[in-house]
Amino acid sequence: MSGQSTTRTVPGSGGSGTARTGRTGQVLSNVAVALGLVLFLGGFAWGAVVYRPYTVPTTSMAPTIDAGERVLAERVDGGEVRRGDVVVFRDATWSNAPMVKRVVAVGGDTVACCGDGKLTVNGKEIDEPYLPDDPMARSSVFPEVTVPKGRLFLLGDERSGSLDSTAHLTDAAGGTVSRDAVQARVDAVVWPMDGMLAEPTGFKTLGPLSTPGPLASVLAAIVGGAVLVLAGAAYGPLAKRAAASRARAGAGSSGGR
Repeated sequence: MSGQSTTRTVPGSGGSGTARTGRTGQVLSNVAVALGLVLFLGGFAWGAVVYRPYTVPTTSMAPTIDAGERVLAERVDGGEVRRGDVVVFRDATWSNAPMVKRVVAVGGDTVACCGDGKLTVNGKEIDEPYLPDDPMARSSVFPEVTVPKGRLFLLGDERSGSLDSTAHLTDAAGGTVSRDAVQARVDAVVWPMDGMLAEPTGFKTLGPLSTPGPLASVLAAIVGGAVLVLAGAAYGPLAKRAAASRARAGAGSSGGR
């Protein structure tokens, strides 16, 4: 009819684009969930293979580790242990249970305490900031000991009350423990969440220190995986709400013409 104009819309021109966007979003959502599950479960599996949890029953390692706290210890070979490491070990002459102490000297070292209040290893004074502030808790006087090859000399950080190498000086091994007795090296206190142990920098003058295990990477994989799973799972409900909102807006616009 004259004087009238007709506007035609190509069928599906708007809907197809929205559908393609929705399909792409759903694919990305599924990928995020799948990748997240791999990271999350893989992180737990990795941690279970590399680490062992232990509960420290005494205050002999205070204030670094208090009684009742839970630690994660990396499974290591005794040959990898270096000065300053906090290790879990089992020695038949000490106890039938795993014990946690700090390695202060290794095979070939001479160790003594305390001429002027500080531990000496190979004649060098060792700065130990992890020890208690109380001078009485830091004291553990013992004569110079030469550590045999393949063995370790261990002390608790709470020196005055720790049943460590100083309590076994009269044993056949002179208070030392075989490297083979080491089961793991403590990386962190996880309950309460005190975090990674401080680096024992005082021993750097005697040689390289141990490198922390992959705990940070394990936690990153677990947390990252959880975030991806939650983000991917949230896409569906959010996309439906967005589509419903667009539909309502479109209906309102059509009704107002």
